[in-house]
Amino acid sequence: MTIKVFGHKSPDTDSTGSPLIWAWYLSDIRNQPAEAKLLGEPNTEAAFVINKWGFDKPEIISDVTAEDTVVIVDTNNPAELPAAINDANVIQIIDHHKLTGGLETKGPIDITIKPLACTATIMYNLMGDNAAKMPENIKGAMLSCILSDTLEFRSPTTTDQDKALAEKLAAELGLDIAAYASEMFEAKSDVSAFSDAELLRMDSKEYAVEGTKFRVSVLETTAPKIVLDRKDSLMETMTTVAAEDGVDQVLLFVVDILNEEATLLVPNDLVKTVAEKSFDASVSGDTVVLPGIMSRKKQIIPNLKL
Repeated sequence: MTIKVFGHKSPDTDSTGSPLIWAWYLSDIRNQPAEAKLLGEPNTEAAFVINKWGFDKPEIISDVTAEDTVVIVDTNNPAELPAAINDANVIQIIDHHKLTGGLETKGPIDITIKPLACTATIMYNLMGDNAAKMPENIKGAMLSCILSDTLEFRSPTTTDQDKALAEKLAAELGLDIAAYASEMFEAKSDVSAFSDAELLRMDSKEYAVEGTKFRVSVLETTAPKIVLDRKDSLMETMTTVAAEDGVDQVLLFVVDILNEEATLLVPNDLVKTVAEKSFDASVSGDTVVLPGIMSRKKQIIPNLKL
């Protein structure tokens, strides 16, 4: 029996790297055969990390069965997991998001949810002394996860633990954090090959506000103009994506990593209301700049109002 380790749909760097890290730990340290899986194509930054550290891209799976033994990382939200997740034998959850509810397991399981910026940081703590046995590529994946989720320590989700671990790993790998983070963010910003629908779903989560269902999408980039130049077609595509995904509206926040702000696309009065009520913004066109907004988890979703 091989354990399947995976994160959420629309895999970002943490939801790609953390399965690789934990599958290594289970297989090589705990002698429990495990394989990392993905629930979709990794984004461009995650794909860069896979290549940079010499990993094979994990198999992409669409669902699980009652025969599967599973570890879930970087989420605990059933909406972000395979449809049959409650049929599988889930034995562990490692996460840094709020507890959503809705998962049902076959028995008591091992759950760790910590208020840290990155799942990989939690994994390092869980490994204890065995963390010293991590090979270079696992350290590289862990560092990449932390730099991605903290936006190189710019995100308000960053904790002292995340930063200290990143600095430790970078020193062991002989990497300059600023230079390596720039490589990662450059890869993340290259979205030219993606359709509008793919961009809207690339890093997104479903969330309901007062009975209204939203797909909350975030694109983190050092080149926001590349995305914003496509705003007209992106806003047109929002209607199609919302209908296909069973939500009322897509919200797209284009996060400018370097200037530490987000631009929200405003295609209609509903989104205008969201911007004004949630972020005390004054909206006069089809975009609005939100200074200091960097984190969906800590700044966007908790503030959403109608």
